[in-house]
Amino acid sequence: MPKASWRRRYDRAPQQLLSTSRIAAAERRLPTVVSLFSGAGGLDLGFKEAGFSVAVALDSSEAAIRTHKRNFPDTNSAVADLSLLKAAGVVAHVEKHVPLGIPIGVIGGPPCQGFSRANTQSTADDPRNAYPALYLDIVRKLQHTYDVEFVVFENVLGIRDKKHAPVYEMLVARLDAIGFDVTEEELCALDFGVPQDRRRIVVRGLRKGQGYASVAPRKRIGKQTVAEAIGLLTPPVFFARNLDPSVFPEHPNHWTMQPKSSRFLEPDEITEDGRSFKRLRWNESSPTIAFGHREIHVHPSGTRRLSIFEAMRLQGFPDRFVLEGNLSEQVEQVSNAVPPPLARSVARAIRRALGAA
Repeated sequence: MPKASWRRRYDRAPQQLLSTSRIAAAERRLPTVVSLFSGAGGLDLGFKEAGFSVAVALDSSEAAIRTHKRNFPDTNSAVADLSLLKAAGVVAHVEKHVPLGIPIGVIGGPPCQGFSRANTQSTADDPRNAYPALYLDIVRKLQHTYDVEFVVFENVLGIRDKKHAPVYEMLVARLDAIGFDVTEEELCALDFGVPQDRRRIVVRGLRKGQGYASVAPRKRIGKQTVAEAIGLLTPPVFFARNLDPSVFPEHPNHWTMQPKSSRFLEPDEITEDGRSFKRLRWNESSPTIAFGHREIHVHPSGTRRLSIFEAMRLQGFPDRFVLEGNLSEQVEQVSNAVPPPLARSVARAIRRALGAA
């Protein structure tokens, strides 16, 4: 199919096709999504729930892609190190699974550890800081084959700090230069129904010259406290070898590490003294779900760490969503995920901006 404006193609559709329902017509107009650095699929789930089709998802984590395949059976989810595949390899993969010439959107949250404020040793020359440039290279090369109608880029607040500002400014400037009207905004998950004070930068770009409206995510009322999210759950299973997740109470991810520290024997003594022992409070929102392998936040009881399922609830994942992999791999996936309700609000805002609401 030759490259052409997707809006023009639909404007010329036969009259009988225009007689279908407005919802069906809007869904046909929506660009197909290509997800880069997809992880388990928190951002993808938000777009799927907003009516978008996620055609391709790529991530270097084998466990995350197993999770993606389980929860997005209609998506071509593949293990791929984008830094090795590079733009040409990514586009070649997309072309195998997405018809040439159709409108697409590109979404992604490249690994953020190099920009994270929690990483006190971060430096401007961290190799991971090259991912935004790679993301842009992929988008630019996709434009040779597809009408890229929108892009979404999510990352930590630290990407705008002084030592990383040149990378962020390059991202925004290059998106503008390659044909996108760019909006950038700090969004807090708590404002979108997620009981977590998680703040991230979300950059959106819409293809210039198409008459699109601005992208304005709408805040919504939802769960605000830890108690609302996990207060009624039964205790989880503690890690041991050869466990069967199918018999876990509540959910296949309702497990956690053994509470070995002596501090768990005196829960009243546990205070929020840093990343490793950050205890949640029932009547407050959760701090950012961002864990190390042995740093899962402490349950409000003070007697153990959160379970993976409890962390998923605090991230806004629906109970039908299941993470694959071992305990450490699940910790990484839930930590790196974009809260799906926040992602859904961004996706709906893009849908409205495209005129497909």
